[in-house]
Amino acid sequence: MPTFEARAKQIKIVIFDVDGIMTDGSLYFCEDGSEIKTFNILDGQGIKLLQKAGIKTGIITGRQSNMVKKRASDLGIDHLYQGREDKIVVLDQLLKDIDLSYDNVAYMGDDLPDLPIIRRVGLGITVANGHPTVTEYAFWQTTKAGGKGAVREFCDKLLSARGELDELLQPYLS
Repeated sequence: MPTFEARAKQIKIVIFDVDGIMTDGSLYFCEDGSEIKTFNILDGQGIKLLQKAGIKTGIITGRQSNMVKKRASDLGIDHLYQGREDKIVVLDQLLKDIDLSYDNVAYMGDDLPDLPIIRRVGLGITVANGHPTVTEYAFWQTTKAGGKGAVREFCDKLLSARGELDELLQPYLS
């Protein structure tokens, strides 16, 4: 079985679920029915480091939210798909459109709708508080919970495994 490092070198796009990955999975509703989500700033910096390394980014989420659209825009996420429970169908079409294979994908998810993708891609990742079945099939699991820096933990590990993290950190160290 290929190592994390070998798989990491094949990754050209990282795709994230939102609830439970980029957020802590809690749903906050206002009296008017609008929704509030909180995102971790460390995770955003991790995504920006991926982009600086030339790795494309994407979101596939089952829920629809203007806040996710704003966060994706603020971070320069390349591909955004919301309101899609058929995540593997979305991924198949995306890979066809950008001419990549499953081996070129890292996907980060936490629950059963993410499982078909996690089982197929080059790097299927879950968070510390991912569902036990997802944990069983994920190639790697973060030590941090979703919405609590797990995205950043994975981004740093991926970039380190590719031998790119130290160079990306240099502008902040000089």
